[in-house]
Amino acid sequence: MSNRISRRTMLRGTGAAMALPWLESVASAATPDSVSTLAEPPLRSVFMYMPNGVRPDFWTPAGEGETYETTPHLKPLESLKNDFLLLENLWNAKTVGRNGHWPKVPAWLSGGYVERTSGDDLDSGGTTVDQLLAQKIGDRTMLPSFELGLEATRNGIDTAGGGFARMYGSFISWRDPHTPVPKEIIPQLAFDRLFRSNKAPVISSLNPDGPALLTALQRDESSILDIVQDQARLLRKEGSSSDRVRLDEYFESVRSVEQRLQAALRPQKRWINKGKFPLERPGPGIPATRPEHMKLMMDIMVLALWSDTTRIGTFMTADAQTNEDYSFLPGVKGGFHSISHHAEEPVRKKQYETCVTWHVEQVAYFLNKLKSLDEGGKSLLDNSMVMFGCGIKCGNLHLEENLPIALAGGGKGTLRGGRRLRFEKKTPLCNLYLSMLHRMGVKEESFGDSTGQLQGLS
Repeated sequence: MSNRISRRTMLRGTGAAMALPWLESVASAATPDSVSTLAEPPLRSVFMYMPNGVRPDFWTPAGEGETYETTPHLKPLESLKNDFLLLENLWNAKTVGRNGHWPKVPAWLSGGYVERTSGDDLDSGGTTVDQLLAQKIGDRTMLPSFELGLEATRNGIDTAGGGFARMYGSFISWRDPHTPVPKEIIPQLAFDRLFRSNKAPVISSLNPDGPALLTALQRDESSILDIVQDQARLLRKEGSSSDRVRLDEYFESVRSVEQRLQAALRPQKRWINKGKFPLERPGPGIPATRPEHMKLMMDIMVLALWSDTTRIGTFMTADAQTNEDYSFLPGVKGGFHSISHHAEEPVRKKQYETCVTWHVEQVAYFLNKLKSLDEGGKSLLDNSMVMFGCGIKCGNLHLEENLPIALAGGGKGTLRGGRRLRFEKKTPLCNLYLSMLHRMGVKEESFGDSTGQLQGLS
């Protein structure tokens, strides 16, 4: 079997390629010296950014011990308590005394000092941990890394915010200090990056021809599963019973995402006024509601990890200072960033709490998706490390110390969840990244302003 369809060969059809989940039959058929087949599922790393801080007393539990009572912000994660570590007293020292938001976003994954620039000479102060991983081990997968988000890149200078380029707030992933890695915000384009081969049109949300190319893709209603069906049928026939169950679940997930994409992009009946409104028509492809957009992008990230199309991902649930209208939440009126500056006013403070907890709910959705997928007797979450949190402690005061940070997943047996770990005050957040790098097989001596690996994670 491994001679016909290897783990890294993938399923291929005209103009499309589809990576496969880990399969025991393929792994067991591999010879010891085979370089095309993995003997066991790989370890993945994902970094999920949440904006505008948290309410500190709703995030950090009372007491000093490793065990803790679930706080209001962490309530959505209660069923996953044994699957994540709550990490306390981590910070990025080089963000202290700077603007409340803009420089803290690139520094979140690098620990670098972000320069105040006019926008054409960006300097984030360092390469981010995800991109260092991509440089070191990204050649092992079809996509070295995968960057997703929900909001378009901002432009201009925030003169009221210290003179920083707003672009800083749109990127948590930096290939080097001067090169941000664009995130994809259009679900169909993100999906096509996973399953379209190099023969298909290369499409990016930053490409001016993107809308036209997207329209062309919309006319092509063939499923990726239809394109690769012959090889898929052979693989299913010759796989083990466990593999057949896993493949059926995997293909059904792919089909489900495809159907949701088609539904989200299908033109609806609408009122057409005569004349021309003085605004260019936005490109197609963004679902109508924030919750649907969020869940769809998270599902695509899950597929990217599960299919081993990539092992390194970043996800921005929103950009810095996002003022997206969160009125879709009960009791909330207005933009998230404005609400975060609640000035202890009870009504606005309650709205802020609701917005923050909603973001944690989205993380819980993502983690539960990973936990539901089996990989050789372990879950995809067991074989992952998912770091999530914010670059500031409190949205109202922009506090830099004791950032809200958690690390989920089993790290292939190297992480032991269900605990809070209280490190010395002002411990570099980069110590966590150095620990993750080593678990991913990248044995760097240091990263950013790290002083060593975090102890006690396992």
